Amino acid sequence: MPLPRMTAAAVTLLGAAVAQAASPQRIESPPVPNLVRVHPKVLSGGAPEGDTAFAALSRLGVKTVISVDAAQPDLAAAARHGLRYIHLPHGYDGVPAERAAQLAKAVRDLEGPVYVHCHHGKHRSPAAAAVACVTAGMMEPADAPGVLELAGTSPSYRGLFASAREARPLNPATLDRMSAEFPESVEAPPMAAAMVAIEQTHDRLKTLAAAGWRAPRDHPDLDPGHEALLLREHFTELLRSDAVAGEPAEFLRMLRESEAAAIDLETTLGTPSIPAEKAAVALQRINANCVNCHERYRDVPLGEK
Repeated sequence: MPLPRMTAAAVTLLGAAVAQAASPQRIESPPVPNLVRVHPKVLSGGAPEGDTAFAALSRLGVKTVISVDAAQPDLAAAARHGLRYIHLPHGYDGVPAERAAQLAKAVRDLEGPVYVHCHHGKHRSPAAAAVACVTAGMMEPADAPGVLELAGTSPSYRGLFASAREARPLNPATLDRMSAEFPESVEAPPMAAAMVAIEQTHDRLKTLAAAGWRAPRDHPDLDPGHEALLLREHFTELLRSDAVAGEPAEFLRMLRESEAAAIDLETTLGTPSIPAEKAAVALQRINANCVNCHERYRDVPLGEK
């Protein structure tokens, strides 16, 4: 059953109040990637990594952290800094209505400021934060797409932009009746968990490539050959798993091509003198497959499925 929306008169009154809120703005905070203040009570950005990032959030006054990423939240680090974590993941294809209502209830009723994050802070989290604020009556619907633009969300993420454009405020009484109990961690479906592992390893390889295939100063623990091996294993194990049963032939072709490119990258990085150009070609093959897979399968709006 569709959730009841606000009447036109109520929306007009709400708009006058929302107009008093500060406009979304970027905030420079190096330990926390891609930080955007969406609303006086709500921020969005990338996943906080380690105590330095959680300490930065604490200094900003954050009390509640919401992850919309499939990766498991770092509950221990959050607890060390007095932050509450809740886990409400969604995909790149948009924010489903039920999830939008849960996010709205959370940002409206939980102790704030509230920090909403995904992995990079450029796609799912600004969409989730914008949709939550609109649904909770904390932002004008027309302003939601601008949050994604401010965060640098690529227009190719059509599902996320569609959710932002289509978000509308819920009747406050509906949110009042919803439970304020939220999970601090949920287990991701096998496919989502595999994609998280691939994305994280892929990001580390891109960091290594930018550093000339040497461990950068801020990540001295990274080893190019080992990261390539991990990426190859992620692709191999996913192809062997039941998670891909029934997936389209083109999806499987991209996975196999990525596995082959990861094998080439692993072999290249295992040579005594790493040929940077050859390694870059192998990594670019993986990059291209990731982009194509997103456009064809992960970014398709919910309304088109």
